[in-house]
Amino acid sequence: MKKPLVPALVTLSVLALTSACGGSAGGSGSEGDELEGLTGTIGSKDFSEQYILAHITGELLNAHGADVEVNTQLVGSANVRQALENGDFIGYWEYTGTSWITYNKQTKPITDPEKQFQAVKEADAENGIAWLDPAPFNNTYAFAVRTDKAEELGVSTLSDVAGLPESEQTFCIESEFSTRDDGWPGLTEAYGFDVTDDSVTMLDTGVIYTATQEGTDCNFGEVFSTDGRIPALDLTVMEDDQSFFPVYQGGLTLDADVLEEHPEIADVIAEVSPLLTTEKMQELNAKADVDGEDPEDIAIDFLIEEGLIDG
Repeated sequence: MKKPLVPALVTLSVLALTSACGGSAGGSGSEGDELEGLTGTIGSKDFSEQYILAHITGELLNAHGADVEVNTQLVGSANVRQALENGDFIGYWEYTGTSWITYNKQTKPITDPEKQFQAVKEADAENGIAWLDPAPFNNTYAFAVRTDKAEELGVSTLSDVAGLPESEQTFCIESEFSTRDDGWPGLTEAYGFDVTDDSVTMLDTGVIYTATQEGTDCNFGEVFSTDGRIPALDLTVMEDDQSFFPVYQGGLTLDADVLEEHPEIADVIAEVSPLLTTEKMQELNAKADVDGEDPEDIAIDFLIEEGLIDG
């Protein structure tokens, strides 16, 4: 999940950046030729999870006969969506909650993942965008606490957090989350957190993870559930036991005309989607955000390890 920025000069930017990033994704294996004739660009939003997913997609499609490029250079979620709508990208990985709330202008999320997916799929079909069956991972908002503190407090759910003494209900959140409809105001009301302004520290997204691990500014930090820093910093995510947060399940979105011309794409992507759990994405994201590995290398290694492309 990534917050959208204001669209600007999408077409020109995409064309320029496709050229800049250059080259075919160049699958290292050859698993078939059913996608022969498929060309175009797989896009991504501008953060590690998206880079990894774009390269996984490009490598796998090319291993099945396609000749697609991967462009990870475009900045801003709205620009990426616009690039798909313009036909500059043939596809990219989107999140159900993002499409439902941001692009389809719905204010009430659907808490059941399958129903949310079907609703988004139908809504986006009217926009000429096709959704393939989503992966299991859910990159939604969450609150995490360092594991030893969770054990000390005896908490595993957000309802447990609401039952803590006021002195232990301390939170780190980012500024955008503090005002979103699906953010802090609704969350505190839904769970009945007993907080004052002094209990809430506003920090940049990246700082929240280390502040939560150190426990200096807060016990509970706002995180994204597939972030690799959660396991790396030994944080424990509190269960959203009242299903407050929207579902942000990931799925490959495609130009509907492209999918109609190459329906085999669905079968190829179905080989990898079920493997992409929340825990697997945390692991892959950690390689990029904690260990500093290149997202393209991470994608290729993953596909080889899973036997989906040749080494």
